[in-house]
Amino acid sequence: MLKKSCLALVVLYVLSACNSAEKKEISQSPTPSLNEQRQAPAYPLITHDPYFSIWSFSDQINDTPTTHWTGINQSLIGLVKVDGQLYRFLGGEVPIYDEILPTAEDKTYNAKIVLEQPSDGWETSNFDDSKWEISKAPYGDASDAKTSWTTNDLWLRRQFDVNRLNFNELFLKMRHDDNVVVYINGIEIYSCECWNNEYQYYKISEQAVKSLKESGNILAIHIKNTGGGQQLDAGIVDKLKPTTAVKLAKQTALNFTATQTSYTLECGNVELDLSFTSPLLLDDLDLLARPVSYVSMQTKSTDGEAHKVQLYFGASSAIASNVPSQLMEANSGSTQELNFLKAGTTQQPILEKKGDNLRIDWGYMYVAVPKVAQVNQYVSSYTQAKENFVKGTIGTSIEKGKELMLNTIFPEEIVGEQAVNHTVLLAYDDLYSIQYFNENLRPWWNKDNTNSIERELDKAMLSYQDVISRCEAFDKALYNKAEAAGGVGYANLCEISYRQSIAAHKLVQSPQGELLFLSKENFSNGCINTVDLTYPSSPLYLLYNPELLKGMLNGIFYYSESGKHSEPFAAHDLGTYPIANGQVYGEPMPVEESGNMIISTAAITMAENDASYAQKHWETLTTWAEYLANNGFDPGNQLCTDDFAGHLARNANLSVKAIVAIRSYGYMAEKLGKKDVAEKYITMAEDMAVKWQELADAGDHYALTFDDMNTWSQKYNLVWDKVMRFNVFPKSVYDKEIDFYLGKQNTYGLPLDSRADYTKSDWIIWTATLGDTDSTFEKLSMPVYKFALDTKDRVPLSDWYFTSSGDQRGFQARSVIGGHFMKILKEQWNPDN
Repeated sequence: MLKKSCLALVVLYVLSACNSAEKKEISQSPTPSLNEQRQAPAYPLITHDPYFSIWSFSDQINDTPTTHWTGINQSLIGLVKVDGQLYRFLGGEVPIYDEILPTAEDKTYNAKIVLEQPSDGWETSNFDDSKWEISKAPYGDASDAKTSWTTNDLWLRRQFDVNRLNFNELFLKMRHDDNVVVYINGIEIYSCECWNNEYQYYKISEQAVKSLKESGNILAIHIKNTGGGQQLDAGIVDKLKPTTAVKLAKQTALNFTATQTSYTLECGNVELDLSFTSPLLLDDLDLLARPVSYVSMQTKSTDGEAHKVQLYFGASSAIASNVPSQLMEANSGSTQELNFLKAGTTQQPILEKKGDNLRIDWGYMYVAVPKVAQVNQYVSSYTQAKENFVKGTIGTSIEKGKELMLNTIFPEEIVGEQAVNHTVLLAYDDLYSIQYFNENLRPWWNKDNTNSIERELDKAMLSYQDVISRCEAFDKALYNKAEAAGGVGYANLCEISYRQSIAAHKLVQSPQGELLFLSKENFSNGCINTVDLTYPSSPLYLLYNPELLKGMLNGIFYYSESGKHSEPFAAHDLGTYPIANGQVYGEPMPVEESGNMIISTAAITMAENDASYAQKHWETLTTWAEYLANNGFDPGNQLCTDDFAGHLARNANLSVKAIVAIRSYGYMAEKLGKKDVAEKYITMAEDMAVKWQELADAGDHYALTFDDMNTWSQKYNLVWDKVMRFNVFPKSVYDKEIDFYLGKQNTYGLPLDSRADYTKSDWIIWTATLGDTDSTFEKLSMPVYKFALDTKDRVPLSDWYFTSSGDQRGFQARSVIGGHFMKILKEQWNPDN
């Protein structure tokens, strides 16, 4: 689903092209050496659910700050002293800013505004604004606006003084929606016909900086709303120089597997192995749901000599906040096995926010270390922690503040050729995870409120070696299976996809006692449990645990069977994450979602060789199948899962989905012994398939729509006909389409259809699976892997991008790339076809 909110992603990466004054602060990675070759567009470090999800957006782990998947800093810092020399081996320096003119998130302020075009010179410092209205910031139509602004235009003047004129590097800090022009003392410093969804920093020109004086300065802004939401808040900050110099450890290796991301770095004559493990093993729900990841740091001498080594690990309280301005509280504690620090917001607004570009700001983060490690732990700012570490002192722990750092300092050790290992556990207790039809649900690991995060931490520590061994065995097996199915590049793509897909879900139990595995539409509108995310992601879960696919369907079935959704077709979603109180998407997708639900249920039936789940929901499935029988073959003007492409009538690929869904219903009826029903729907699907070939035939391919033979599209929905061995469509249909597609490919893959250059990576893998040779699959699938390696957009893998340039069109960190496992599923279910 594409909404204005998901376009924030695009804006963040194109802002610098809008105006020369407009520079978002993004650290650029140097060219990697041969030992630092890129393996993914971004690397998962701590990945559990849409809120507890920390990534590195660089090939070198110590090059940039670690971030939440949304791109907001959630800093993990690793320092090591080797014979007194300080190195940074994890994370990048997070900029420290001194407020010169605070934004409203930092301090309440008033400014003067007008809503009608002012006279010339309004942006200058000597303009007479005595008749302008004085009002409180921020401005807009959002719930946090102190002054309501709903007209097209707003002009703002904010007078300010400064107590010093010796600045290091001044930046405009601003959140705006939509187009803006910004001035300081009449000098333009920033303009953009765009919008952002969070505070960004834009460097202020030297000319404007020189215009500043001790008193009587003016920040002037004109903002214009062009549609959708509107907001404005702005201030000025000075970026401070780091007070302590740190040498960067040299990264020499990077290893990326399904559950682990590992690095090797040189710190003088000491080698440091750093690994992150999120043990997302799908066949063990209790382990999968445990919100604990491992960070392992192992050191050894490389020159045969003994060296003094001391490690520091820091985790930012931003992990437990939505925005940096939130006030945090922190304290320490212990379990039987561990000492820990914990932090969370003072406000604790449990389940009070919903939306796309948000981070959790309730519950508590934990940094835990085995007691036997005899570490020192305290809470401070990172700047103070770094200075203390250099000096060899331990600071006084603070209990409240903003942008805190949870510090862990290991004792100094003598390290030789025998490796010394230390492990940190990073965990999150969200208290309540999801609101489900007005009832707040606890996380799966504490679903009956008889468990505690302290117990889970101890379990994680005591089972550490076993969990790591299981993860290593699983990673190897997954890679081998993927390589056998599609080659080395395909196996690498599956490794990239695994943690990302799983961590876009939350596992809870419904009040009815059913498993719920609820997805979030990351940067595609924030919906929860969207059916047309479930459908593309399903191959991964069919392979490793069909119960989790049931967990994606259970809420949708309940929504209809409880009478809360009374339409004769399936719902699109259950709400906006994390609030699942009913569909919020503004327009139904009746053929799309009904087809998705029926096919997915049939796939569960095939995976388990058991139709019990279908039997449980047979009445609902029948209603949806009847709807498709009457409305699915030649769809009316409506949206499908590719709704970003707009409405489409007579959609041939959507028709395929309806036909395959009807055949799936017949298959389930057959498994249930309903012979008459099975015969009716299987025959219906076969007849429709014959008619489909006649209506869609465009000579050397099949058309996008039944009424325009000059078009084409990927018929990715055909894949289930092949994978589930229905053979409703003859092999000649697959062959004709594949032959045509091979002539339409661009550098980074096959476009979705003839309307645009962009594509969807999940659909490409499904389409490639229709091919009958390994070489055909590789020709169609490898451009997707090439995109992952080449795209300039260093974010968790996007599934929607331009095939000519490799530029991200939108979406990131989404669950749908579980669909990349379709070729493995095909080889498992139908190896001979």
